[in-house]
Amino acid sequence: MFKKLLSLLLVALLINLAWVRPAHADSKEEKQARHAEKVKAGVLKLGTGEAARVKVKLRDKTKLEGYISAADAESFTVTNPKTGAATPVAYAQVKSVKGNNLSTKAKIAIGAGIAAAVILLILWKVWVDED
Repeated sequence: MFKKLLSLLLVALLINLAWVRPAHADSKEEKQARHAEKVKAGVLKLGTGEAARVKVKLRDKTKLEGYISAADAESFTVTNPKTGAATPVAYAQVKSVKGNNLSTKAKIAIGAGIAAAVILLILWKVWVDED
């Protein structure tokens, strides 16, 4: 029993190590440019229209809430449905965007939860079969 449990634990650790990526020592401008590209990809993935609801936090601590009414290569426009005020936002100004799609962290958490459930199911099956 102990050997099987130890083997499963080692397999889980090896799988976890495969997902680890090395850290990069980039300059501040490179990090901001990479972040702006991620924001742009996320906004373009959400699309435009009243169904593309977002909450945006800017680097100057301004918060915007509404839907994406337009998006292009350099900026996007957030429109408040209550007031109808349209605010253009450059991708470089954005600190965070929360929208309809799942973030990478949420996808990783879901995957980790499924993996944990599978491991627990295997351990339970091994335990029951030994009795």
